[in-house]
Amino acid sequence: MPKRKIDVIEDVKKQYVRMALESGRMASIARKAGISTNTIRKWINEYDDEVRDGMEAEGTAVLSENPTKDELMEKYEKAMKLLGEKELEVAMLKNLLKKNNSPK
Repeated sequence: MPKRKIDVIEDVKKQYVRMALESGRMASIARKAGISTNTIRKWINEYDDEVRDGMEAEGTAVLSENPTKDELMEKYEKAMKLLGEKELEVAMLKNLLKKNNSPK
């Protein structure tokens, strides 16, 4: 009987693969997931192309197992830019809520 893949489980596996690729810390992600590093390696082999394609489409960088200082700085700068954008969005939404809730 062929193995039937369950979409929800496949999505969870892909999330762990993505975390491992983004952080470059496969053993740490495996520990957090409660699985062996061999299992996460197997998942990475299975979903690597699909996850990387999705990350590239979003503009998310993939870190190597031993990232260089430049790679880490680039990742940090992107994260800070995203954080700034999110903080601006929150401030704009709060301002909009204040305007909508003020008496006219």
